[in-house]
Amino acid sequence: MSYYQSGGAASEESQLIVEWTNQHGCGGSEDSSPHKLNCDIVIQYMCQNDFQQAELTTRANNEDSKRGFLRDGTDTNTQQYQNPNNNEDSDNNNADDQYANRISNNLNQIQMSRGLHERMISYDMCKFREANDGLFTADQRLNNGGLGYVDASRTRQNPNGQRRGYECPEERDYFPYWQPTLMTQSYDDEDQTTPWIDLAFLTSNTSRCDVIKAGSFNQNGKERCVLTKGTTARPRTYGRSITEADCTAEDGTWVTFHSYLEILDAANTEAKCTTAAAADSRNKISWMALRSDETAASDKMCVVQAPVLDCTDAPWTRVNHNGNSPDAAGNASRYDSTLPHFASGTDKRCVMRLRYNITTDDYDPFNTDSNSNQNIQEGIVSPIEQNPLVDVGASGRPLRLALNTNQYGRTFQDRTHAYRMLPRTTAMAGKLIHNLNVRGKRGNIVQTYPAVEYDFIPNRATISTEDLVHIQWTGSNSHNNQPNGGDGQTGDAGEGKGGTDRSNFLESQGEIENYPAPYENTTVWSKVKSLTTPTATGKDIAVGLFSSGYYCGAAEVNGGVCSENGDQILGEGDDLNNLLNNAPASYFGHVLEFTEAVTVPYMCSRNNNFSNRSQKGILWVVSPADAAAARRRKREIKTRK
Repeated sequence: MSYYQSGGAASEESQLIVEWTNQHGCGGSEDSSPHKLNCDIVIQYMCQNDFQQAELTTRANNEDSKRGFLRDGTDTNTQQYQNPNNNEDSDNNNADDQYANRISNNLNQIQMSRGLHERMISYDMCKFREANDGLFTADQRLNNGGLGYVDASRTRQNPNGQRRGYECPEERDYFPYWQPTLMTQSYDDEDQTTPWIDLAFLTSNTSRCDVIKAGSFNQNGKERCVLTKGTTARPRTYGRSITEADCTAEDGTWVTFHSYLEILDAANTEAKCTTAAAADSRNKISWMALRSDETAASDKMCVVQAPVLDCTDAPWTRVNHNGNSPDAAGNASRYDSTLPHFASGTDKRCVMRLRYNITTDDYDPFNTDSNSNQNIQEGIVSPIEQNPLVDVGASGRPLRLALNTNQYGRTFQDRTHAYRMLPRTTAMAGKLIHNLNVRGKRGNIVQTYPAVEYDFIPNRATISTEDLVHIQWTGSNSHNNQPNGGDGQTGDAGEGKGGTDRSNFLESQGEIENYPAPYENTTVWSKVKSLTTPTATGKDIAVGLFSSGYYCGAAEVNGGVCSENGDQILGEGDDLNNLLNNAPASYFGHVLEFTEAVTVPYMCSRNNNFSNRSQKGILWVVSPADAAAARRRKREIKTRK
């Protein structure tokens, strides 16, 4: 998927709905809607300068940036990794050589066919970093790693240090994290791969929001121990220490690092940077160094930092339900996100992750620390124990509870595929963009569980005639829901060729109707123009959307929207299959501007199967005043608990 970025002005938001289900419930408060658990949800994203995969072949074989290309895998295997050993963490003369050789081998083993988000170096930092020994681990025993101590790959939830990609388990399980989440040892000025950027913290306890914001890396520095060897730089500048005192003992320097959304290379003077800051009402832009140990004037650059994260109430959901939330007007749990603004005007490649953490009141989740870790020799009993026997008094016989201590205070996670963020065109200046997409996947309600069947998102929306809407979707030619089926059943019930996902967009005869309107009877296409394809007529737009891009436009405008590179024109060449089997799986669509108010009921001809699944929606395009009133009503509904 490719989305247009927000602009620098406050009015230039690009809004995207982020939607999920969480099995264990969330939201509520002890005062108004008590729940069975405490819950926090963290939404973050990471981006880098986008370049096409073909460009990788021109990069040096051992270049780290080549191995840091954000991507989805074409196979599901995990990238390989060789663990460090004691010899690398010693004073031996060849310790640095052993480290350099291992890192080189790890880089050479990274495969382009496998997915990659965090970089290998960031995981290597995790393997050297000592685990925080002040954390509550209950009766779990965290084993030493290959360096002879408990490292940050081992947590109460992950005591054996199981690796999942290049993610650091301690950083995954705790938020805000106490170390910088940089993907490299230092700033990488070629691809500008960001740390994890904090977008939102959704919680059942908003009284903690000030603490959470102060701990976010977005605009707050984080310290790390930087190693040296006398006055000589070492190939490995990261070590074990997580406190300043231990860093000094390790012959290191305690350095503050700063997060960044991007670096404005073109704003290479303080004056130019100040001008860029004045034009950006969304981000924090400063003339600064990214590290506290870089003190020369030449170390300063124009640093763009993301906005302060949004800390607000989590939507309420029932435990063991995976269903909709009353706080989201009957929709699945969702967050109305504003996509970032990149002042450089550069294409970006990004990925988003959602984490949610659940705790109960069996112990105080905010004030219970390592002092409560079980130590029978010292007479310390953890407030929770593995599968404990409890005396209920009546029969005199104990009963066993199903309690797994590595799942208390547990963190769950999901991530998106990689997606692109495009700079706005001049015609989009000053405009709010609504993103209208397709959610769900092929299958019936059981086969898609815990996801959903096809639907548009949003499927009901009110926008202003001054706003824009980007209609696009993504599909698949290799949908595989064969055994094992995971949470749901196997199979791919649906229309069209098995194993394929397709969508299209047509104006329908009415919101509760299941027939599309003939083009001659439609009302919307004479009231729109495309900002992404300015030469397109209303008929071109309609043809592209109903054919999922199989046709570039209508025959009578050949030479306008259609190029001369073999684009298919309506009425020429092979016909479109009536179930879209030969149509593109994904379609970039159009960014539409409306010339007047209109009501647009719409549907997908292939997937809308009455009594089985509904892929329909309605868009109300109204005056700016009516749109503002609709937004106020939405906020009022959201704040009523």
